[in-house]
Amino acid sequence: MHPQPAALLSVPVSRRWTTLYALAWFGFWMASLVPLQLLIPQQLEAIAPDSKVSDFALVNAVSGVVALVALPLFGTLCDRSRSRFGRRRLWLAAGAVAFAAGLIATGLQTTVAGVNVAWALSMLGLSAATAGLTAVIADRVPEHQRGMISSAIYGPQALGVVVGIAVVAVFGLSTTSGFTLIAALLIVCTVPHLAASRDVPGTEAPLSIGRMVTSMGRSLRNREFVWAFGGRLLVNVANSLGTCYTLYYLTDSLQVPDPADVLLLCTVAYLLAGLLATAVAGVLSDRLGRRRIFVALAALLQASAGFLLAASPTLPTTVIASALMGGGFGAYMAVDQALITQVLPDAASRAQDLGIMNIGAVVPPALAPLIASLFIDEGHGYPVLFTLVGATAAVGALLVYRIRSVR
Repeated sequence: MHPQPAALLSVPVSRRWTTLYALAWFGFWMASLVPLQLLIPQQLEAIAPDSKVSDFALVNAVSGVVALVALPLFGTLCDRSRSRFGRRRLWLAAGAVAFAAGLIATGLQTTVAGVNVAWALSMLGLSAATAGLTAVIADRVPEHQRGMISSAIYGPQALGVVVGIAVVAVFGLSTTSGFTLIAALLIVCTVPHLAASRDVPGTEAPLSIGRMVTSMGRSLRNREFVWAFGGRLLVNVANSLGTCYTLYYLTDSLQVPDPADVLLLCTVAYLLAGLLATAVAGVLSDRLGRRRIFVALAALLQASAGFLLAASPTLPTTVIASALMGGGFGAYMAVDQALITQVLPDAASRAQDLGIMNIGAVVPPALAPLIASLFIDEGHGYPVLFTLVGATAAVGALLVYRIRSVR
């Protein structure tokens, strides 16, 4: 007999559950961000060094469009799935396998067109898995634990990037081997959560296009939902703009002799600050029962990183800004995820609504290179780009105070 939603939400999640949930997110962050930070830029530079910036922008733009459509669609399908395996577990398992296959396929490509197609198909798997993984919070986690669980989602983010980049660098892996390794690690990290998790049976009506459009429209007419989405979108855009071309920034602007090693240093600074800020912000937010002040201050911390880089484009300030960016982003996402679960319009469409919200987290890393390339290719340079990072994060901080239903 399946546990009922109300019964599950009355039972606090255990440390073991939280650890396995965080491990799954560690695998997904590593698998989705290491390619963007290192593997795909290296791959495109080897294929066509003269057009690497625009090619990287195109690859990410295509995958961003795919995710834009797939996230809410798969979320809706996840809400209405019927499976003995569990509706959330089904989508997580299938999505993880599809994502891993897409990663391996991406690593085998030797043309820009091939990378475009393979990475876009990878986003389908990531979108499907994300639908099941994020909906678990609203299904399973009591409200007073959601700040802590949000920390378990975003705390592993920078750690996944650091571990992935470090493994590729230390062992001198080729692009193909690097993609294959992180695909394997993705599956290894996901299986324990799948084996240990309980699921909520679906009770929603069968899917129809008209019902799906009506449900999405109802959610997007909810002002609290829209303000939360807008803030998340802008802060993620700012973070992605500030990090997407770090390797090329170190190579072409600062002209450091060992850009891959310096990228690892910047990522470690991002990681350490992010881990600390994520843990502290999530716990304090739960204890104080407040979300908005933490979200706003974290967004402003990221804004300061962008303005610092714009004013002083040097290697030392790059490392400092990486720490500020990581700390601000870690604290923001830890508390923002908890805030978002409190503004979902309808319990019957949690995965769908979280799918819409996930657009604000998944699409910006894909579209940011396209936006950034417009400044870089047109000769405006990185200082203007980093000024845009600061301004975008600052506006995102303001939007959170438009939300009235959450303290």
